[in-house]
Amino acid sequence: MNTTITDATIHRPETVHFLGSLLTFRAHASETEGQFSIVESYSAPGAGAPPHHQADAEAFLVTEGIFEFMLGDSWRRCGPGEFVYVAPGVVHAFRNAASAPSRMLIINLPGGPHQDFFQAVGEPVESETTVFPPMGAPDVGRLVAEAERFGITILPPPQH
Repeated sequence: MNTTITDATIHRPETVHFLGSLLTFRAHASETEGQFSIVESYSAPGAGAPPHHQADAEAFLVTEGIFEFMLGDSWRRCGPGEFVYVAPGVVHAFRNAASAPSRMLIINLPGGPHQDFFQAVGEPVESETTVFPPMGAPDVGRLVAEAERFGITILPPPQH
């Protein structure tokens, strides 16, 4: 059986640095009719995302290393091949719990808000780099304001 692809998109990856993670955009919302977006996160030891919640669903597939995920009031430790789904509105956070960089795919459904937030606050770096730029203290006020603009509510750090 022959199959013809009439609407195919070939994407050239872009990478930004955000809070100790290198985020490479693998599938943009504009390429999936807004259905989803995929970001590959390459995170330095201890790096991750602060507690937050949003109206879109988010899923994580760990591909290398170890991540700890806060889901509501509990923590879950995940290694390669493990998957975490976060329903809309659920408070969550994550961090690289390994002593070396860790990698995972982040899928947002629908696509757009997270991708746009990462592009608004991330520092553009060489595409697909694995070299972390020097990191200073984040501008928390700016991050919180930008997150709100994209429907994401950032909360205070967890006691962990």
